[in-house]
Amino acid sequence: QMQLVESGGGLVQAGDSLRLSCAASGRTFSRYFMGWFRQAPGKEREFVAAITGIGGSRYYADSVKGRFTISRDNVKNTLYLQMNNLKSGDTAVYYCAASSVETVGGPPPKYDYWGQGTQVTVSS
Repeated sequence: QMQLVESGGGLVQAGDSLRLSCAASGRTFSRYFMGWFRQAPGKEREFVAAITGIGGSRYYADSVKGRFTISRDNVKNTLYLQMNNLKSGDTAVYYCAASSVETVGGPPPKYDYWGQGTQVTVSS
C-alpha cells in the first residue's frame, strides 16, 4: 500500500497563488507516475496534471496550462502542484494519486492509490 497525504489547500482570492503538497509513503515513490485531480461540488472528478516517475514528462489539462506546474522531489517523496493566477473555477477538492501504469505520450488511464484530498477555495 502507498499512503498519500495532501496539504496546502486554503481560501485565497482570485489571482493569488497556492502550492499543494502530497507526501507519499509505503512504496518506492520514484516508480510511480503521479497525478493531481480535482472535484468541484456537483461535478465529476477531473484530471489536472501528471508527471512521470523521474519527472521527465508532464501533462496538463487545458484549463490549467500556463498557470499550474506539477513537480516532484523523489528524495523527499513529495509531489507538488504550484497554482498561480487562481480563478474561481479552480475551486475544488484536490487529490493526488499514484499509478503503477507506465505510459508514453500521455497520463495513465488508471491510478492505484489516492489521497484524502485538500480543499482549495478561490473567491472572486
